[in-house]
Amino acid sequence: MLSLLAACTLAPAHPLVLAHCMPWYENKSISGKWGWHWTMNHFDPEKVTNGRREIASKLYPLIGPYDSNDPDVIECQVLQMKIAGIDGVIIDWYGTDDVYDYATNHRNTLRMIQAIKKAGMKFAICYEDQTVPNLIKFGKTTAEKSVAYGKSLMDWIDKNWFADPAYVKVDGKPLMMVFGPQYYKAPQYKEILAGRKVNFLGVMFDHGFADGGFAWPNPRGGDEKCRADFDAFYARAKNWKTFAAGAFPRFQDIYQEAGVHDSWGSVTDREGKTYSETLAQAFASGAPVVQLITWNDWGEGTVIEPSQEYGYRDLERTQKSVRKHTNPKLPYNPEALRLPLRLYQLRKKAKAGQAKDLDKVRATLLDGKTDEAKRLLERLETQ
Repeated sequence: MLSLLAACTLAPAHPLVLAHCMPWYENKSISGKWGWHWTMNHFDPEKVTNGRREIASKLYPLIGPYDSNDPDVIECQVLQMKIAGIDGVIIDWYGTDDVYDYATNHRNTLRMIQAIKKAGMKFAICYEDQTVPNLIKFGKTTAEKSVAYGKSLMDWIDKNWFADPAYVKVDGKPLMMVFGPQYYKAPQYKEILAGRKVNFLGVMFDHGFADGGFAWPNPRGGDEKCRADFDAFYARAKNWKTFAAGAFPRFQDIYQEAGVHDSWGSVTDREGKTYSETLAQAFASGAPVVQLITWNDWGEGTVIEPSQEYGYRDLERTQKSVRKHTNPKLPYNPEALRLPLRLYQLRKKAKAGQAKDLDKVRATLLDGKTDEAKRLLERLETQ
């Protein structure tokens, strides 16, 4: 990896730093049930041991097992990202159809986008085409009409998102990712994308149809194999129209323990070195986008969202890297990363008449006035 760092061209002045975000969590207090991503049909979050609910993760959210439809959670997450210097999100998107939790995830996606835009941040989409077989199974489309379905989905994205000023553009064209491809093949994607002005990226490769690829860790083979895969990715990327670099802290899934399937493998945290090295490599790559993998895939343990195990360490490193590589005038310090959680906790126990004051805390944090926000929080916490 170090040899690659020396060989890479310098990154552009302002690559966008985007967190890959999962909108799929449900908890009992908001949704009336614990969703699959906290249980995986095996764990029971109603079981509490030493203050921790039993969840489908080897790590534990500092905020607790939350609901992606909770406006207080969304507010907390967006503020943490903003303070860390993150420019926006890439949302894992399963489409709009009412199959399994796809429609719920879409609703949560819309709410996250709304909050992201209010914070002056940007968003993009990573489409999961693994959904298509399930859409066929439940009669939403057919195998014969699946390409037509893909075209209609792209039409919807084009109409509703690509024209949005907050949507991520690279060289003037919207950036869209596909996690795969897993269903459509190259000839089908060429037909779906024909005539569209979009920078389309596949996982790790261009797959014979895309404009390039985006880096993503494959934990099979462990630490050394994953580093070699990233080195090979950046070497290939020199020949593509565009690409997205990637940085991740670890890969520590719970699928085998949950009985879902065998573990994908693991990449160790190495006391933060995995994240530090992949961040440095990403910024050195010259990519227009640095994707942080991930904000909150708790089932795979790739999270940089604050956890009981790692606290704010990964967000602090993100903030430090952003200040070094893209935004030396970032108006936040590491201490400020702790303030959104305090705001969230006050939201959950707010007294009558406090809403306007809590909204003011949010506004002052978004404006970079952390000292004022801290004073407001201290006053509200003593009421």
